[in-house]
Amino acid sequence: MGIAFLKLVKDKFPNIRVVASIRKKDIEKRNKILSLGYDEVIFDNNNVLETEENFDKILELVGPVSIKDSFSHIKEYGIICATGLLGGKWFLEDFDPTRDIKNNAYLTTFYSGNVSGEKINSMLDYIEKYKIDIKAEKIFSLDEIAEAHKYLDSSSAFGKVIVINK
Repeated sequence: MGIAFLKLVKDKFPNIRVVASIRKKDIEKRNKILSLGYDEVIFDNNNVLETEENFDKILELVGPVSIKDSFSHIKEYGIICATGLLGGKWFLEDFDPTRDIKNNAYLTTFYSGNVSGEKINSMLDYIEKYKIDIKAEKIFSLDEIAEAHKYLDSSSAFGKVIVINK
């Protein structure tokens, strides 16, 4: 999701600064992320970003376990889009919107269950218009689904995979 997001943003706005975060101090992964076009990588230490920097917009992919920290890094009138659940927690607990959302900041979401054919076609038109290079990291056949899951669960997984029915 993060790489697809980067490509969608950078192809339309090539000079925009985009920062990634990673949860392990893995220098090889950091360098790979930078080579893909991110401008900087910040480490996430137990769901707390190791930076004092504040941002205009945050794409929250880790989810409920880190959203409070994300609000501590959003600028006034900034927007957080909560769309991921990589932290292994599905719901916000002990979250008081009045206290935990900064004044004049916004929280929005994206849920893939609410996607229509029209929205998918709009995204495909955007990809075509901006000639965005979209590639899966790996492609598996349906009979290799167990291997696809093993790969995604491994530390070497990087990006999305596709499983096709040949």
